[in-house]
Amino acid sequence: MGGLVIALVILSLGLHEFAHAFVANLCGDPTAREMGRMTPDPRPHIDPIWTILVPCVLYMAGGIIFGGARPVPVNYHRLRRPSRDMMLVAIAGPLMNVLIAIVLMAITKLLLAQGGMGRPGDTALGYVVYAHRPAQIATLVLTYATQINIVLAIFNMLPVPPLDGSRVLAFFLPSPMRETYMRLDRFAMLFVFLILFSGALRPIILTAFVPLARLVNWVAGGGAW
Repeated sequence: MGGLVIALVILSLGLHEFAHAFVANLCGDPTAREMGRMTPDPRPHIDPIWTILVPCVLYMAGGIIFGGARPVPVNYHRLRRPSRDMMLVAIAGPLMNVLIAIVLMAITKLLLAQGGMGRPGDTALGYVVYAHRPAQIATLVLTYATQINIVLAIFNMLPVPPLDGSRVLAFFLPSPMRETYMRLDRFAMLFVFLILFSGALRPIILTAFVPLARLVNWVAGGGAW
């Protein structure tokens, strides 16, 4: 089951990057398209460490699962309205993860409605399910993948360079402050590791998870989470 969850995470990361590339192309920058990165196929977006190793290690460690992909190239100067368009390109990725979560939850609800409930054991969307029949394994896999996509959306919206949230925040900052803020990109990996190992990530994720999960659940058709 773990392999199926990781596969869905990799697919989700690829769709996240595809969303960035697609919106960039709409806003006038075809760089990602020209480099073959405007595709939902996850293979061109795979980073061996952040797309495969990190999610696998976190899954085996039993922690919050998330990861990353190779960022799609965006040429700031080819965008029609660079400051605004960078914000739109950035927010497209997390919104894609929310959309994926809605679709996965809707499919999960359909499976549950068709007989996914069972004896006490593993839980999915507030129901108890068996974990040995194909349809019930699918229910659990889809549930975990839904939760992971919600976590990915929250994580990427943190206003810390190089995460997508930093591009959104930059749009609302005054010009001089924006330039200073974006220079922090040179310390991007340091910020990411500080977030990962400081212990601050879990309470942030857990605080934002419930309201976003309820929103996803509502859009997917209501019912129990």
